[in-house]
Amino acid sequence: MKTIPDFNAAVVRSATKITRNVINAASNLELIIRAGIGLDNIDLAAAKEKGIDVANTPKATTISVAEHTFGLMLGAVRQHGRGNLSMKEHKWEKKALKGSELYGKTLGIIGSGRIGLAVAQRAIAFGMKAIAYDIVDIKTDLDVKQVSLDELLEKADVISLHLPLTEDTRHIISDDEFSKMKQGVVIVNAARGGVVDEKALLKALNEGKVKAAAIDVYEKEPPDNFELIEHQNVIATPHIGAACAEGQRRAGLEVVKILKDRYL
Repeated sequence: MKTIPDFNAAVVRSATKITRNVINAASNLELIIRAGIGLDNIDLAAAKEKGIDVANTPKATTISVAEHTFGLMLGAVRQHGRGNLSMKEHKWEKKALKGSELYGKTLGIIGSGRIGLAVAQRAIAFGMKAIAYDIVDIKTDLDVKQVSLDELLEKADVISLHLPLTEDTRHIISDDEFSKMKQGVVIVNAARGGVVDEKALLKALNEGKVKAAAIDVYEKEPPDNFELIEHQNVIATPHIGAACAEGQRRAGLEVVKILKDRYL
């Protein structure tokens, strides 16, 4: 807080919070760059009031997050997490760990931006049917059918979330939405923790409505909902969807380009 008045631009990742207090203290700040996609760690209203521009690097980590999402999906349906833990405990639970194929299943994608469509591309390659919900028209050459949220919830065998966290998307998946899903649905969230109500997810897991969940993001980070994380049908990773050398390099290059375009 003491040094921020000295700077014209700030570059942050997801953990750094640019709050109203920070913005008010930044008397010379003109530009905030988020090296990544989500802007929920920046007070956008306060930045707008001060005339501070906000930019991000939306293309940089698309492949990284899409690949991680698909890895989580595979791990969830084939019980990779339980199998790995079992082996480390010197157990051989081959008969107990029966999974299911992704082939022929319907993937419901909530949020069909770059990452959502990159996940759809991979799903189609695996022989899945892809349906998607978004508040805007989906523009893609992929075989993805745009549907209402209710139709997606009713038809999807696997649901993958790819939404920014806003007041409109917070807890977009909660008790009511889980009640509309298929019995035994699989939930994958590598977007933002707040888009899924974690208490409702845990309840759905305990009741068997959700067969498995794969989570990379949490309502609080680091998380404190260990009952959810320790559930035997949950695979959890520590928000590493974008943590690839290639994606981070692309993000860095995009940040440099934004700065060069602005100041050079």
